[in-house]
Amino acid sequence: MNLNSSLFHTNKNRLSRILHEDTDASKQISQELINLLPTGKLQPIVIVCIGTDRSTGDSLGPLVGTLLSEKTQNNSSPFHVYGTLDDPIHAMNLQEKLNEINKIHTDSFIIGIDACLGKLKSVGIVQIGQGPVKPGAGVNKDLPSVGNAHITGIVNVSGFMEFMVLQNTRLNLVLKMAKTIAAGIDEAQNLYQAKPAITPFTWALKQEKTL
Repeated sequence: MNLNSSLFHTNKNRLSRILHEDTDASKQISQELINLLPTGKLQPIVIVCIGTDRSTGDSLGPLVGTLLSEKTQNNSSPFHVYGTLDDPIHAMNLQEKLNEINKIHTDSFIIGIDACLGKLKSVGIVQIGQGPVKPGAGVNKDLPSVGNAHITGIVNVSGFMEFMVLQNTRLNLVLKMAKTIAAGIDEAQNLYQAKPAITPFTWALKQEKTL
């Protein structure tokens, strides 16, 4: 859990903010994610979902990971997902899990997913941007940064008794946000998977290039 929604990006990095209740929220997430993914270089895409189901507010990451894992059980997905309800990635095992991931996937492009707290008017917003997420930054925990890019969901209000706020965050909101994020990532991975196969035919047939 990142307790401050401004701690995981710098001003020079582009940051998109999408309300999870928007009718096309998952499509927006997909498009923003595709724009962040590497082009011209074949890299493993690794999704690292951070959090724990021991805290309702901090369960966003493992919920997303579980939903994605259920969608990619055939192992044909170009995205590799880590951090689920069954096998969460949290403060106690974060470095160990990152070491394992780096051994399995060399030169990977990592997308860190985590929950955060923010302003009241921002609750329910999904943020997508360049640069890593910094787990534990809001509670002065010295944890490694995660990701070349990040997706975070603002699940509740920051500023006072954050741990109590996390425990009293509505699961309904967290689950809705997790479903929206997972749907967006699933759409992005389908587009990313199809892109290499479609592009050569586009050029070979001299058709107009589409996005």
